[in-house]
Amino acid sequence: MGATIHPLAVVQPGAELGEDVSIGPFCLVGPNARLGDRTTLRSHVSVEGHTTLGAGCEVWPFANVGGKTQDLKYKGGAPRLVVGENTVIRECATLNAATFDGGETRVGSKCLIMAYCHVAHDCIVGDRVIMANNATLAGHVIVEDDAIIGGLTGIHQFVRIGRMSILGGYTKAVKDVPPYMMADGDPLKVYGLNKVGLERHGVVPEAQQALKAAYKIVFRSDLTVAKALERIEAEIAPTPETRNFVEFIRKSERGISR
Repeated sequence: MGATIHPLAVVQPGAELGEDVSIGPFCLVGPNARLGDRTTLRSHVSVEGHTTLGAGCEVWPFANVGGKTQDLKYKGGAPRLVVGENTVIRECATLNAATFDGGETRVGSKCLIMAYCHVAHDCIVGDRVIMANNATLAGHVIVEDDAIIGGLTGIHQFVRIGRMSILGGYTKAVKDVPPYMMADGDPLKVYGLNKVGLERHGVVPEAQQALKAAYKIVFRSDLTVAKALERIEAEIAPTPETRNFVEFIRKSERGISR
């Protein structure tokens, strides 16, 4: 079945529409947009620029998807936005294209981007990420799989948010947040493991205990970060989670929130 396009919508020549796409009234789909099968634009949605929405995406009223970067270094060209399958973008959210020609902003599959959220240029957002209302990502932020960002939370440019971590509402992250952690406040403080998230994702109790021990070494001891990582590798039996935890911290360029 072909696309269903409301007579009050504007789909510009060149746009590529998959099967069973539904485009509601007062939507605008630009000439370089690609909408995957079963994608739904509710109403008053703008899909601009070189933007690809994966199959099964749902975009709610007044969202702007693929709009021009707000970075003043933009010089033209064809920067892109790519959104994975089955991602939901709620009312008034803004997802910007990358800054430079050929660059790419990416949002993964099965994400929930709630109302008034902002994903800036060149961000990389993993799969199954939840951004609550008014959460905002500055440029070049990386949010790994299964992370949750609370409402009204701001993430500084180039910060990384580790997988399965959760940030409380109305917080400000200016340094990296390691994976599997629970963080809150301004200045941001890491309070412990995201135990509920770990259990929901099937992380076994033994791996949770190893992560808890690693957390205590990094966040509850007087060791430097480098020494803490050495102690974790020397004393704690490695699991995929502890290896990911150590590697994430070791690669941090901005430093970690503590």
